[in-house]
Amino acid sequence: MKVHLDYGTTGLELDLTGLNATILAPKFLEGLPDEQAAFTAAARAPIGCPPLRDSIAATDKVAVVIPDGTRPLPSDRLLPWVFAELAHVPRENFTIIVGTGSHRPNTPAELDAMLSPAVARNYRVVNHSSTDDSTVASAGRSALGYEVRFAKDYVAADRRILLGFIEPHFMAGFSGGYKAVFPGIASLDAIMHYHGASVIGDPRSTWGELEDNPTQRHVRAGGSLLPVDFCLNVTLNTRRQITRFFCGETLEAHRAGCAFVKATAMAACPHPFPIVVTTNSGFPLDQSLYQTVKGMAAASRIVTPGGLILTAARCNDGFPAHGNFRKLIEESKSAQEMLDRILTPGFSVLDQWQAQHLAMILVKARVALFSELSDADVHRAHLTPVHDIRAALDAELARIGRDAPIAILPEGPLTIPYLA
Repeated sequence: MKVHLDYGTTGLELDLTGLNATILAPKFLEGLPDEQAAFTAAARAPIGCPPLRDSIAATDKVAVVIPDGTRPLPSDRLLPWVFAELAHVPRENFTIIVGTGSHRPNTPAELDAMLSPAVARNYRVVNHSSTDDSTVASAGRSALGYEVRFAKDYVAADRRILLGFIEPHFMAGFSGGYKAVFPGIASLDAIMHYHGASVIGDPRSTWGELEDNPTQRHVRAGGSLLPVDFCLNVTLNTRRQITRFFCGETLEAHRAGCAFVKATAMAACPHPFPIVVTTNSGFPLDQSLYQTVKGMAAASRIVTPGGLILTAARCNDGFPAHGNFRKLIEESKSAQEMLDRILTPGFSVLDQWQAQHLAMILVKARVALFSELSDADVHRAHLTPVHDIRAALDAELARIGRDAPIAILPEGPLTIPYLA
């Protein structure tokens, strides 16, 4: 028997012959037969707010926020439908803001692919920059005690529309909702509060937890400072087809979508596994080691202490080069040293949150990586390079016993396992 692992744009085939393997995958849902018709229906009968076309006047300046290229949202399909529904609003009244958070800006070629050339070249598009103070403005003070600044075009807009997709998230419980703006278009100082070591280290900041999640609390407190007129969230299958629309008032629509995802994407396991094979869901999520921490985090929920997490992620964008993720890793002699440093009172640098998560995983288990990174870079990240996944499995089984149980997460963090 073979299993298809999501990897880059093509995937990998893994032979499971002779292995005691359990495949953990979300319930497959067919894509909607007519996505545009389903959008129109959802936009005209939304959850908890007026229809989209009734919410925006022809004279309004409208900010439309979308995620960046590290997320698989089909913005190239969604945006034309949104603009068609708002055909009474002149094109020049729209500004599309790409929510990069603390990531690098998207290139013109990436924007063409994300938005479609017709949209990218005929609408005003702004790449958010969290580190450029000249591009942000105050939205007010979070109930959690700090000022929140967003992209100026968002603050100045008359109306605001958020686009996103909902999946389990390793810190915020679920993606989607107010995450489009916080941290999507927030300034770095606000992001640092959201990603503080104590917030990230709280056991309630985890997959599938929503209402009592400290990270989600920051998301909602910051995101709700300015009124949002319409939230458009979708769920996707592994073919990047839209399976459901959750449109309307941000909190209500997001809660409905999260309940749906929790029922279809979380998998109960009766026991932990000494070996877990995972991915980072393929392109566009597995372009960097930074993002691949999510797939490792999903696997760490069910791996035995000291067990092996075998990760397949292309990492063609490297660590990546921007930010402090690589620096934090390379300056630490071990995962424990990295974790201790980040948890030191007063320590605060960009990207510490992802390094903290990686360190927490490595303190619990060994992690091997099949990727396009050089062996030297993999070793620098305190990981073990792998060039043949089946060979790596056989080597580990020879050490611990041929019949040892193995868990396979072929779609990575699109499936969130938990111990029942």
